[in-house]
Amino acid sequence: MESVDTVVIGAGQAGLSASYHLTQRGIEHVVLERGRVGETWRSERWDGFVLNTPNWTLQLPGFHYAGAEPDAFAPLTEVIGYFEAYAESFSAPVREGAEVTYVARDGDGFLIETVGDALAAHSVIVAAGSYQRPTPAPLGRHLSEDVFQLHTRDYRRPEQLPDGGVLVVGSGQSGCQIADELLGAGRRIVLSVGRCPWFPRVYRGREVMHWLVETGRVNDTLESLPSPTARLACNPPVSGNDGGHDCNPRWLARRGVDLVGRIAGADGEAVRFAEGLEASLAAGDEFLAAFKRRVDEYVSLSGLDVSEAEPEEPPMPAHHVPELDLGAAGIGTVLWATGFRPDHSWIEGVETDEQGWPLHERGVSPVAGLAFVGLHWLYRRKSSLLIGVGEDAEYVVSRLAER
Repeated sequence: MESVDTVVIGAGQAGLSASYHLTQRGIEHVVLERGRVGETWRSERWDGFVLNTPNWTLQLPGFHYAGAEPDAFAPLTEVIGYFEAYAESFSAPVREGAEVTYVARDGDGFLIETVGDALAAHSVIVAAGSYQRPTPAPLGRHLSEDVFQLHTRDYRRPEQLPDGGVLVVGSGQSGCQIADELLGAGRRIVLSVGRCPWFPRVYRGREVMHWLVETGRVNDTLESLPSPTARLACNPPVSGNDGGHDCNPRWLARRGVDLVGRIAGADGEAVRFAEGLEASLAAGDEFLAAFKRRVDEYVSLSGLDVSEAEPEEPPMPAHHVPELDLGAAGIGTVLWATGFRPDHSWIEGVETDEQGWPLHERGVSPVAGLAFVGLHWLYRRKSSLLIGVGEDAEYVVSRLAER
């Protein structure tokens, strides 16, 4: 059986960042990837996906963006190309098509089982993404067989869906962005709105990521959240399409999307919605207002020379819709934008918290030699982002090197 010092699982931004720092330290390692470099970006994003953070945030260690359009937003093909070029830049030892099925303790090290093979390693860095499985949608089984159902993980393009309107369940990043794409394709869209907050794409003349960095919000730690359960909350939606724009329920409503409350029940083609739509929208408004207040305070204290706040468009009135007959409304598809959940059941001996996240201290597991990189809120708000994952990878590699 082959034996290596360290196995990295996953060749996305987290796994490649870990490989970079292992390479810098001269630590023998391999990176096991179930598909190709950046596989999750290839197989779990829709065709029209555009990165919703600007190009200057492409800051993987040793490979910061150096192109001519730092404030533009990269389409999916360019993002994948960035990962491929990064792996080539330091000759990352990636083994493509090596899907890991199980990780078990083996004496002082680990046994890593893949499809058709196995390796032994002294240390393991799990960089398999924040989420491994879609959040279940149990109400879907109560819908008529005539209603086409799809989770956002499997959505690729508008032509994939049958003719007619679409009920999008969930108002996070994917739900709002796909709703916008489908609306542009001429579909009627009904958006079931949850308690997902939102940021402005631009405020006081500057793009939101600049403000998140300057005001320090990207460095917020887990302790800044109102509760640990907030780690599973949806990410505030904005869009990088068409040069970047807002993409929240208020913005979508002004462009023709019908808003309804949380889905509460289903029977055949009848879908029921809970009350509380106005409260959900108000919560999003307050999150946005709090962000703007923080920026205004920063500008006032720093004396930064920026423009005044942009005028706000008046919100569309929101009315409670208790029930919708999908057939009568011409809606043939329910798109479940209900997000994802972590699943680390394939790693022996890993303890998880009540949300399913593995226990760790800044990525270092209580299981000696096991570490995680790329988890949502692993250490800071930016931990799973291209602008921040490298810092966590460097820390984890330094701690494992101490062994």
